[in-house]
Amino acid sequence: MTIEIKRADLKDLDVLMAWRMEVLHEVFDLPDDDKDPELYENNRQYYLHALPEEHHIACFALADGEIIGCGGICLQREMPSPDNRSGTCGYLMNIYTRQPYRHQGVGKQIVRWLINQARERHAEKIYLETSDDGRPMYEQLGFEDLQGYMKLSR
Repeated sequence: MTIEIKRADLKDLDVLMAWRMEVLHEVFDLPDDDKDPELYENNRQYYLHALPEEHHIACFALADGEIIGCGGICLQREMPSPDNRSGTCGYLMNIYTRQPYRHQGVGKQIVRWLINQARERHAEKIYLETSDDGRPMYEQLGFEDLQGYMKLSR
């Protein structure tokens, strides 16, 4: 299977939104009939502002012209430090491959493409959250667990 990675932009907004909602439904185990208009609109507004400014780079994976996966990387600035002298960070998210195409290297191609996009924009720190299913792929790509990070729960 030959995979093509295609950058998404605002002309792809409707398709991006459909895929984003599919990802959210699967990741958060939401019922198919859960149509959250506020969540939809907040994601739509995010894309409208982040894509043109390149604060978010989104892509689709295609096989024979059919979209079979997607991904994105949020780019942000933090204070420069010894482990990130440029101060540019990339947060990988929305990495998703439809069920029939999983475990065939599609996710890896998406992630590699997004890493290259981030590196072209001088991101020195790239991180993500992963599921147990995704962990082996990210480890193969060189990602390691981060020690010392915490998340505010409320």
